[in-house]
Amino acid sequence: MKRLLYALATILTFQSLLAQTPGSSIDGVWQGALLFGQGKVRVIFYLSQPRTGANGGASGGAMVNLESGTGSNLDLITLANGKVRLELKSAGFRFDGTLSASGNEIKGKFTQGETSGDLTLTRNSASHSSVADEYQKHEYMIPMRDGVHLHTIVFSPKPGVFSPKSRKETLPFLIERSPYGWDSAAVDIDAGMSELARDGYFLVFQDIRGRYKSEGQFVLQRPARNTKDDHSIDEGTDTYDTIAWLLKNISGNNGRAGILGISYGGWLTEMALIEPHPALKAASEQASPADMFLGDDFHHNGAFRLSYGFEYAAMMETGKTNKTFEFKQFDTYDWYLKLGPLSQANARYFDGQRPTWNNFIAHPDYDEFWKSQAVQRIVRAAKVPNLNVGGWFDQEDFAGPWRIFAASETPESRQYNYLVEGPWNHGGWFSGAGRTLKNLDFGSNTGDYFRKNIQARWFAYWLKGQGPLNLSRIELFQTGSNEWKAYDQWPPSGVQERRLYLHATGEASFEPPAESPAESNDAFDTYISDPHRPVPYRERPIPETYGGSPGWSTWHADDQRFAESRPDVAVWQTKPLESDVTVAGDVIADLFASTSGTDSDWIVKLIDVYPTSVPEDPPMGGYELMIAADVLRGRFRNRFEKPEPVTPNDPVEYRVDLLSHDHVFRKGHRIMIQVQSSWFPIIDRNPQKFVPNIFEAKESDFQAATQRVFRSRTRPSAVILPVLH
Repeated sequence: MKRLLYALATILTFQSLLAQTPGSSIDGVWQGALLFGQGKVRVIFYLSQPRTGANGGASGGAMVNLESGTGSNLDLITLANGKVRLELKSAGFRFDGTLSASGNEIKGKFTQGETSGDLTLTRNSASHSSVADEYQKHEYMIPMRDGVHLHTIVFSPKPGVFSPKSRKETLPFLIERSPYGWDSAAVDIDAGMSELARDGYFLVFQDIRGRYKSEGQFVLQRPARNTKDDHSIDEGTDTYDTIAWLLKNISGNNGRAGILGISYGGWLTEMALIEPHPALKAASEQASPADMFLGDDFHHNGAFRLSYGFEYAAMMETGKTNKTFEFKQFDTYDWYLKLGPLSQANARYFDGQRPTWNNFIAHPDYDEFWKSQAVQRIVRAAKVPNLNVGGWFDQEDFAGPWRIFAASETPESRQYNYLVEGPWNHGGWFSGAGRTLKNLDFGSNTGDYFRKNIQARWFAYWLKGQGPLNLSRIELFQTGSNEWKAYDQWPPSGVQERRLYLHATGEASFEPPAESPAESNDAFDTYISDPHRPVPYRERPIPETYGGSPGWSTWHADDQRFAESRPDVAVWQTKPLESDVTVAGDVIADLFASTSGTDSDWIVKLIDVYPTSVPEDPPMGGYELMIAADVLRGRFRNRFEKPEPVTPNDPVEYRVDLLSHDHVFRKGHRIMIQVQSSWFPIIDRNPQKFVPNIFEAKESDFQAATQRVFRSRTRPSAVILPVLH
């Protein structure tokens, strides 16, 4: 839920640290790529002049990961006799390099945990151009209907800095609300809102109640209010009251307001649409969670997202500001394994003082606590045009925008309901070119395209009357073909379901199992699932989720070969495809499986396997790209509201929703299916012995189990693909 993009809340040097000239100084913007094995991660460093002289002094600045958009303060930057050292302790990162004679290159080696490699930094600029400098900043404490005051920053265009038209015209408000603080609001404007800022708006940034400089009590995902109680409040009423105050107190406005936000900010945007202020004329919900039990941040199909849930509760409920949990070791896989049963979190660290964690324990099933928060259950016929935005590689809230869009596809609201999905991770469209993600190159600057041709056009049309809009209701970037596609319905017409069946000897095929000894009723593949040795969700070491550590934000684009070779991962794949296979719609895994335990998790991955040799992009040779993946906790196979034990060794049909995708498996590629029963520590360990509440399981409840995945004519396990002809 946390948008980490340029979340450099304590970096106040951005506006002044980049004014030196090349030479002996390292001031400026530096860009490069961390190279390790076949991996590559693009980074930017913002460095300031040494505070105690050109040589031997310490500098200030930040490191930004361009693949994820995450940024963190550097702990140490030194320049001495041409030698440069950069350190980011929270990520275990250290770089030692040499400044070139021209002052435009720093070349050296980096280490990060157990990873090491080369890094060459090239000076991007020695100065910093800021569109935020063309705005003047004012801060207010805006009163809400219950007397609580919310800290709000309003950026107003300075007179005479934009076109003559925008200097004379009245301007709309564009609002973003957040629980993460706004010390970096000017940085956000420059990093991801420059197209909007140049069009001319009153840019409004607000701390929600109980966070940072706002008054009141913070409630994580505060439920929608009881409309029968005139004194009740929620995030929607706070937005309503804010708009009313802005209209009355900020002169030069045109009587219209828009709202947007990513992640938690996207959810806040959606809350504002339930009972919208009449002046709210446009919205853009971006990467909002929709249902915290069925999908998104805290659970997927009833399986608890351990590392995310633990670290988020620790970060958000330590005080009014963010505080990351101190693991005191780099590899959190090992830390979470040593934690043991989930009951140890309160016993050893939280002391019952984290309300969100306590709610996890108290509500292990899909009860009214979770249902009351589910956006798709409370979204109403849209009165406000809403641009839903998501990313195919979103590691946090992939399901949310799809569920919100689907819930809004009513006859009354369909005309105002739009969806954009691009080749991005969580919030990856906010800043940066958007051409690459980890090792993937999408062939065009998708982020630039979205911000200029979709987002800026969206708000200009609805808030300023500038048009025409010229947008299809559904704009999707089709991965594989790397092309933008326009649709008016989803799934598109021409889609036909085709089953990709599992066969003997690790083969997958669109042909169903035949009647033969190899495909008898008892035909299956088997593996041992041991909760004491769970399958990691990405290659180890696995750093903490927050704090600027690498890997979390891009793991959906990781090469899956690290898992393929494990004995507790079952694998099937097709022969090289003779023609392209285009998948456009909802992907479903239909598994027939058994376990020797009384509960089990089933994780299914749909993978695009590249040819062993890709001459135009050698690092992609044999790459196993995860296109779709998710988990189903076996106890919820019938109902999420009522967990039930599994009968040991009895074959059961499990349907795992892998959600919507638009992807082309190219000719010569293979389609792979991986099945496993742990995904640690992103998903907590299933004891594999049924207990009423896994949060209260004992160490003795965790047991190894024999898993069987059937592939017979009567139990034909398959992945159902929506193939577009």
